[in-house]
Amino acid sequence: MLALEGVNVHYGKIHVLRDVSLRVGNGEVVGLVGPNAAGKTTTLRAVIGLKACTSGTISLADQPLGRLSTPERVHLGAVLVPEGRQVFTRYTVRENLVMGAYHRADRGHIEPDIDEVYTLFPRLSERRAQRAGLMSGGEQQMLAIGRGLMAKPRLLMLDEPTLGLAPIMVEEIERIVQALAARGMTILIAEQNAAMALRVAHRAYVLSAGRISLVGTPDELARAPDIQRLFMGG
Repeated sequence: MLALEGVNVHYGKIHVLRDVSLRVGNGEVVGLVGPNAAGKTTTLRAVIGLKACTSGTISLADQPLGRLSTPERVHLGAVLVPEGRQVFTRYTVRENLVMGAYHRADRGHIEPDIDEVYTLFPRLSERRAQRAGLMSGGEQQMLAIGRGLMAKPRLLMLDEPTLGLAPIMVEEIERIVQALAARGMTILIAEQNAAMALRVAHRAYVLSAGRISLVGTPDELARAPDIQRLFMGG
């Protein structure tokens, strides 16, 4: 579904991503883990077209994305749920979900899809008329994911979905990702919380200082000394 080959990204003279290559198979959940400032957000921004690559290629379902704008990539099915949630705080839960479907032509399917989001997130159903700015951080994260689902993604990218959340809400986000995976959704999840990412992912890449340093299954990476020391307290 997604392939990055030798991707390099610069911010001015700062070389942020260095020859990053990774793949996400159709229906696969892949974790991208690493410490703060490792380049995880930049990787996702490069995929969605918010940051240009200096070199390398990115393709979605074998279609090169290099010349496509961000809206064109969204039309192809790449959807990013950004770090920090970034919900529309003045609008209600339902209005936020409707805005997630802004580019869709199948207007008749929007209401059934909203109902499906409410089934996946019962708390959003309870607060459908509430302004998003009055919700807790965990509830806003649910709303951000629900809004992303309204775009009908072929590839759903989650950027630090558990950042700043209480443990009970981390468990809820983990449950949601597992539920989406059970439906066959293709997910790339960037997380500093490696323990959570490794619980939900089929495979994971470790990004350190802009380079992929390790790749493997959750079991393989959980045994790696670097993972235990840096991310899991071992």
